[in-house]
Amino acid sequence: MSFKINIFFAALLVTCALALVNSQYKARNLFIELEKLEQQSRQLDIDWAQLQLDQSTLGKNARIEQIARTELNMAPLSPARTQYLTEGAK
Repeated sequence: MSFKINIFFAALLVTCALALVNSQYKARNLFIELEKLEQQSRQLDIDWAQLQLDQSTLGKNARIEQIARTELNMAPLSPARTQYLTEGAK
């Protein structure tokens, strides 16, 4: 009778050990995946900040050009309208 109990507990111990190894393996893989996703999140935050900066800069230049054209009646210079000045010339 005690031999059967020992076999039962040995099998139970091996089963628990295998379950522990399996759960540690899964936890390690999940941790690696979490680290990759956190790195990806940090990179996306950096990209988002850069895109916001680019949008802000582009928006300002377009707004300035629109105001210059509509409210101030300004137009871009063409090469025919450009005058070059030299130093000391009268």
